[in-house]
Amino acid sequence: MVYSKKVMELFQHPKNMGEMKNPDGVGKIGNPICGDVMWLYIRVGKNKKGKEIIKDIKVKTFGCVAAIATSSAITELAKGKTIEEAEKLTNKDIVDVVEGLPPQKIHCSVLATQALKRAIENYKKNKKRR
Repeated sequence: MVYSKKVMELFQHPKNMGEMKNPDGVGKIGNPICGDVMWLYIRVGKNKKGKEIIKDIKVKTFGCVAAIATSSAITELAKGKTIEEAEKLTNKDIVDVVEGLPPQKIHCSVLATQALKRAIENYKKNKKRR
């Protein structure tokens, strides 16, 4: 399988990896067929305009080269974005950032966007309880 230089760079030097203590939202997603599992953690703050933004983001991924690279890419894409902007991120955005994925690995980019969406949903649910 041939991966782009960007995929290999993010796999070998992933960004924002690890767990987060007391996150505002957590999204967990897994694919039982390939075995990839991602936990995505977000901390929400406010920007100068008072809009909620993803102030910090971490991801813990167990999976293949593409799963690690795409989960790293989603953290870079989402960090600093408003919640609304982050919710609009697509797997195509991730594929573009990693400069392409083999067709059989596109599902990894879908997992990454689903993990982010679940973390945002979890944040919104937790916020209502406060």
